[in-house]
Amino acid sequence: MIINFLYIDPGTGSMLFSVLIGAAATLFFLARALLLKLKVLISGKKDGIQLDSSYKKYVIYNEGKQYWNTFMPVVQEFENRGIELTYYTSAKDDPVFETTWNHVKAEFIGEGNSAFAKLNMLSAGFVLMTTPGLQVYQLKRSKNVKHYSHVLHMPNDATTYRLFGLDFFDSVLLSGDYQATDLRTLEEMRGINKKDLVTVGCPYLDVYKKNIEEIPEEENHPFTVLVSPSWGDVGILKKHGEKLLDPLSKTGWRIIVRPHPQSKKSEADMLARLEERYKDNSNIVWDYERQNIYSLKKADIMISDFSGIIFDYTFLCDKPVMYVAGNIDLKPYDAYDLNKKLWQYEVLEKFGTELDENQFENIKEVIQSMSDSKELAEQRKLAKETAWMHQGNAGKNIADYMIKIIDGDC
Repeated sequence: MIINFLYIDPGTGSMLFSVLIGAAATLFFLARALLLKLKVLISGKKDGIQLDSSYKKYVIYNEGKQYWNTFMPVVQEFENRGIELTYYTSAKDDPVFETTWNHVKAEFIGEGNSAFAKLNMLSAGFVLMTTPGLQVYQLKRSKNVKHYSHVLHMPNDATTYRLFGLDFFDSVLLSGDYQATDLRTLEEMRGINKKDLVTVGCPYLDVYKKNIEEIPEEENHPFTVLVSPSWGDVGILKKHGEKLLDPLSKTGWRIIVRPHPQSKKSEADMLARLEERYKDNSNIVWDYERQNIYSLKKADIMISDFSGIIFDYTFLCDKPVMYVAGNIDLKPYDAYDLNKKLWQYEVLEKFGTELDENQFENIKEVIQSMSDSKELAEQRKLAKETAWMHQGNAGKNIADYMIKIIDGDC
């Protein structure tokens, strides 16, 4: 009788087993929900952002070590103030790892999608980056980030990013007041929210200014021409190559060729061909150093196209520039929607001297006959004052703004 009482037929047993599993699952998810509620109560919220255990108050994301000099003054400012800063980087050899920090927590988070996966799930107060295209490409806004800010890593037009590059940031930190006008125009045209547009200065130029002053003058300095183009079909190396370098190589001057960093990735075959062509020319020097200041310091004149290095050279060295004009297709860029001439092209025409392709064969005579007039010098000064404001104070200004947004004061 006892045996019959304990016996459960297979159908009933299966049903009871399902009930027990369902009850256990229900209890598990109820417990999990209760745990999350307790976590919320314990950690709290600020400005609608969940302050969980992964919350970082101040975050910098650096997509490549070439942008270290943009972030370095900000990092140093947080370190000096004793305020904790999280520094995420996609460069294993980021210079941030060369220093021991007390208040800066640096971490390599991978490249590309690996980095974006982490960034898209961030819980943070303020996130600063040079990377454009937030909420446009793979990099998305996290609902647990209060404020996204883009700091310009150039003193030229802020509309030379790919379409919608800055549209979904909460703020853009400018190097000069002039950059705000076009960004406001785009906001009106597109009907998007107005961002904070704050002129803080240009941090990497602050770093370069200090560093270039520490480079000693050359003994027996040879007259030096720096060829430093942009990359792509309208860049002078890609478009003109031998037509420009052949006559330059015959001048007897030192010719420093500094290709755009992207050329090594996208135009490697072209560079290999040119290097092979001039391998026996001792006066042709190829510069692939991370920092451009050593070549800038050596150069007596620069030949370029539309590369932003023109402004580095002009603002830091105050020496003459020659440029080869190119027809750049602005359709993929924000500037196309403005239907106006870019500021950087307007001022280049004022402080630079255009070099025509027909002048390449007589390049030595062209450069020798070029005079650095008082008018050109005045235009260089005006461009510098316009595009590089708050010189020497960018790091402080950026840190002040970050702290103000999160804590309400400086």
